[in-house]
Amino acid sequence: MLAEEISRLLFKINAVSFKFDPPYTFTSGLKSPIYLDNRLIISYPEVRKQIIDYYVQVIKDDIGLDNVDWISGTATAAIPHAAFIANELNLPMVYVRSVAKKHGKGEQIEGYLKKESKVVVIEDHISTGKSSIDNALSIRAEGGIVEYCLATTTYETDISQQNFEKAKVKLITLTTGRLIAETAFKEGLISKKEKESVDLWFEDPPAWAGKVK
Repeated sequence: MLAEEISRLLFKINAVSFKFDPPYTFTSGLKSPIYLDNRLIISYPEVRKQIIDYYVQVIKDDIGLDNVDWISGTATAAIPHAAFIANELNLPMVYVRSVAKKHGKGEQIEGYLKKESKVVVIEDHISTGKSSIDNALSIRAEGGIVEYCLATTTYETDISQQNFEKAKVKLITLTTGRLIAETAFKEGLISKKEKESVDLWFEDPPAWAGKVK
């Protein structure tokens, strides 16, 4: 199963970690028992190649090469992933900044984008989906066509699903937080009680966090 294999690869490079007492605190202030750091992928060539190969496989099988003219990386974590994917597929690439530059030409999209090109947005991880959607909207504003976003992992939050539906962008991920937790339990990396706690977090992160002192 692809999702389990991806999960094991992430465990192999310590890109997944669990912490319960106290839990992690995200930049937003939200507390969580799980933390994913997909930035580590670029530092491990063997794992990196396997994951990029899976990206390419999914693009070919689930999107179709006829539906991909350009690759767009989401700044900053997904830029390397997008570059590796674009190289494997021999496709042009751009990347989208979180905000437009305040110098030079003041651009938000870096690189050349041909109008009416079919663009696949690449993201490393989906939390709320905001950065990925901003990428897609920026590409559309410049005349590109965006129907798909492809990411390594997702927390499957309600807000992210709502954001993608509203933007009319189909999200495809290699694995999910729930499957990662399930695989961690199977591998003996977390206990049954810990897995149940993580599952409750996925169901309602704010409610879970509200119970943590």
